[in-house]
Amino acid sequence: MGSIAEHEKAMLFIGLMYREKEVFELAIQDIVDRFGEIILRSPIFDFNFTDYYTPEMGAGLKKSFLAFETPVDPGNLAEIKVFTNNLETRHSSKANGKKQRKINIDPGYTTQSKVVLASTKNRSQRIYMGEGIYAEVTLQYKRGKWEPLPWTYPDFKTPITLDFLTLIRGFL
Repeated sequence: MGSIAEHEKAMLFIGLMYREKEVFELAIQDIVDRFGEIILRSPIFDFNFTDYYTPEMGAGLKKSFLAFETPVDPGNLAEIKVFTNNLETRHSSKANGKKQRKINIDPGYTTQSKVVLASTKNRSQRIYMGEGIYAEVTLQYKRGKWEPLPWTYPDFKTPITLDFLTLIRGFL
């Protein structure tokens, strides 16, 4: 029988996809109020990998990642995702009786060996974490670099994102 060991440290990061800069800045303030000081920001880049979000959020989306000073307990990922979902709702609007997100806020964490994302969508590679939230390993660190998996989202394969995640890994 194996011995139960303490989990490894994890660095929280949050991806924010948006169209309106004001909403982006307001969401960042709410996130900082909850998770503390930002130690790293990725460059803002065009999110042009899919049209999935266009009907709800419009065209011309931008994305950026934030990382935070204080490591997190990976077991709290579901709670963090529920918080970010509530934040999305708070910053949404209604049009034609339907909620329209103005910002998409996706948390994840980085360890020495992997990047884990939270999702409300169940898929075969995702593990249920509680509170309607699933987690998936989306990148693994092998042979000195991040390696994608078959389900890794395209924006997590870009040099901007991979460089950002490598920098976060350096804080562990």
